Amino acid sequence: MPSRSVNARKAYRRAAPGRQIHNRNVSGVSVSPVVIRARAYRVIVLVTLLFLALVLRLAWIQIVKSPFYTKLALDQRMRPVPVEARRGTIYDRQRRELAVSISADSVYAAPADVRDPSDAAKKLSTLLGVAEETLLKNLTARQQTVWLRRKVEHDVADAVKKLGLSGIGVVESGQRFYPKDTLAAQVIGIAGIDNQGLEGIEQYYDSQLRGVRGQIVAERDAAGREIEGGRQSRIPPVDGNSIVLTIDEVIQFICERELDRALVDTGASRGLILAMDPRTSEVLGMAIRPTFNPNNYAQYPGANRRNFAICDMYEPGSTFKVVTAAASLEEGVVTPNTMFFDPGFIKVEDRTMKCWKAGGHGSQTFTQATENSCNPVFASIALKLGTEKFLQYVRAMGLSERTGIDFPGEAAGITHQVKKIGPVELATYGFGQGISVTPLQLLNAMCAIANGGALMKPMLVREVLSPEGEVIQRFQPTKIRQAVSAKTASELSTILQSVVVNGSGSRAAVPGYAVAGKTGTAQKPERGGYGEKRVASFMGFAPANDPRIAILVVLDEPTVDVKYGGVIAAPIFKAAMEDALRYLELPPTYGPTGSSVKKTVTVPNVVGKSADDANSILSAAKLSTRAEGSGSVATEQTPKAGARVDAGTTVVVYFTPAERYNPDDAEVEVPDVIGRTLKDAALLLGARGLSVNPVGKGLVVREEPAAGTVVKADTMVTIYLED
Repeated sequence: MPSRSVNARKAYRRAAPGRQIHNRNVSGVSVSPVVIRARAYRVIVLVTLLFLALVLRLAWIQIVKSPFYTKLALDQRMRPVPVEARRGTIYDRQRRELAVSISADSVYAAPADVRDPSDAAKKLSTLLGVAEETLLKNLTARQQTVWLRRKVEHDVADAVKKLGLSGIGVVESGQRFYPKDTLAAQVIGIAGIDNQGLEGIEQYYDSQLRGVRGQIVAERDAAGREIEGGRQSRIPPVDGNSIVLTIDEVIQFICERELDRALVDTGASRGLILAMDPRTSEVLGMAIRPTFNPNNYAQYPGANRRNFAICDMYEPGSTFKVVTAAASLEEGVVTPNTMFFDPGFIKVEDRTMKCWKAGGHGSQTFTQATENSCNPVFASIALKLGTEKFLQYVRAMGLSERTGIDFPGEAAGITHQVKKIGPVELATYGFGQGISVTPLQLLNAMCAIANGGALMKPMLVREVLSPEGEVIQRFQPTKIRQAVSAKTASELSTILQSVVVNGSGSRAAVPGYAVAGKTGTAQKPERGGYGEKRVASFMGFAPANDPRIAILVVLDEPTVDVKYGGVIAAPIFKAAMEDALRYLELPPTYGPTGSSVKKTVTVPNVVGKSADDANSILSAAKLSTRAEGSGSVATEQTPKAGARVDAGTTVVVYFTPAERYNPDDAEVEVPDVIGRTLKDAALLLGARGLSVNPVGKGLVVREEPAAGTVVKADTMVTIYLED
């Protein structure tokens, strides 16, 4: 059967030679030769395209991207060791060095090149002062390079080089050094081991000071070993720019010296003395205690590095009255001669706010109220101004916003929203309680008064210098706004001079110079109220006729018995101001001129005298008289009795009846009439609204109630007279 089948197929093919012949694939389906050729063509095209793509890719890599891959391969072989740039110098305003970079060596290792890590660790441990285990861990690390110790002494670096250990190298770097140690430490700040600014000016101007890092590179094999005779190169670092501060080294030293003395004398927990140029608001000195040495800052508490002159707020107390006074004078609420009567308190809603003086100051002008730092007067003025007007001047004087000084971490003042300020809060704001400011904000407001009412932007840096010493940027003084008029600033300046001549700031007087200033003694808030801790302060400027320097002294939590700013802070102000004026070579505004000296006299007491008697007494003392008011007896005088003034000085004598805060329920202090005649005693008691019951003849030897007693108006005072 099979043979017949085969023969039949052959016969069939011979019988049909024209019939098309088909191939069969493995599945038994016939495939045309045309299809086979088409498939082969597609395969050839696909292979060709793949080949062309491969060629194009190779061309792209070998030709177009050749520089990139060459650099990549080189980078894999070239292992860099960083070289720090020399950090720029920080100078004072006279270009005296305050922070410099000195050469220092750092020891590094390329672990792949270290032949015997254990032996190397043992030899280096003693030299570098690093534990052998730590060194061994670094020497066997899977890294290109590791630092073994940064900033080593030169003799240590030389000893490491002499060991000749493979894979161990020494590279030069810059180390920050502060040649004046603690001087202006909180201003300058600190720099870290990696040449980065961490605090203060070092941080704020880090981009200018740090420069651009360089590197040393050497060609290495895949195992990380340096190739003998391989490529080596050094990319030099670009040194940083230098900074010229507004700080004056000498004035800074004066401030720090006096602050150190103050803390010893008063036992204060911390303190500051801030000095500024009122014309430009350049900071001339910023002394802060406790302090630290930036050369080894890790040995001091972190709190010592805080610059609380800029970064912390406090309740300023009576020094804030300068702002209240400026606002009230500008708005016409008061004049220097506006009369007030202080019974020793003021009632605001359900609160009674007392004067620091028991029984109050009695009849006084606004000038005298400022001299006396009388809280009830300033509380009443704030109430007369109203909340919106008061806050308008707080903002105008820059006390509710950051000053914009070039220093990191500046704080802003704190005041409540208008809707949250009631009469009680407004009254306390008037004498500096319940409101918080930074010391810088407060002194800058004082500078505005000294500068004709112009508020300036505080400055700490004057210039930026290139590494070659050329000035590449100079900062100009910037006026923020006109806070008050020049007229108001002048009037307030005169009043503040009177505070130093006649008032609570007498201990701040600098011989030969007109000084304007204001005392402050603030209670510190604690546990929702006010405790026994105090902040004593004094701020002022001189010469008052052409201000060149303004100074703020703040002593926090003094432990002496007397904590008043006029007693413990004013003398510190005087000492610092006196030396600063002498250093600035400013001529005295009064006093010795050549060989002649103006004669000074003591102001006599004319309170309780008639106008004619007062004029006669003052004329005999070689003083002029100016009468104010229409009363029959003198109630107050400026300057006060006992003050030393130049001969010919005009004494203002007030005869105006006192204005009272609470006319329906007024209280007055019984004046001292001991040693006076019956006439003088009766006039003085009558001027206070008191009745007189004389007993005996001659001069007063005793009075009941005693002097200083606070009594109701119209109270009868019995005076006992003897020959």
